Amino acid sequence: MASIFTKIILGQIPAYKIAEDENYLSFLDINPLAKGHTLVIPKQEVDYIFDLSQDLYLGLHAFSRRVAKALDKSIECKRIGSVVIGTEVPHAHIHLIPFQEESQMSFNSKRLQFTKEEMIEIARLVASNFT
Repeated sequence: MASIFTKIILGQIPAYKIAEDENYLSFLDINPLAKGHTLVIPKQEVDYIFDLSQDLYLGLHAFSRRVAKALDKSIECKRIGSVVIGTEVPHAHIHLIPFQEESQMSFNSKRLQFTKEEMIEIARLVASNFT
């Protein structure tokens, strides 16, 4: 059965996309810890990040770096945090989270809510800074 991320890749579920190429996709988390909280995934569905081929693993991190640079240009923050937990969705992924204080990186924190219009604008802004 396809993961929710595979359904996003296939266009079966909408997402606020940031950047995409033939192997990777990034989009806003719909339950963000911070404004601009983004997920970066390989298009190949692999449950555990350390089961990715070496090339796919390295490519995922290189793509994530580019997305993080775009986030840093777009969202006022001290840093962009990077987290891999990988238990909530059986599809390897990296969380990129803009933060002012490290406490904003806690997955036990209350999630933020943004309107559809705000999410569209955040995605547009970050995508415009993706190179």
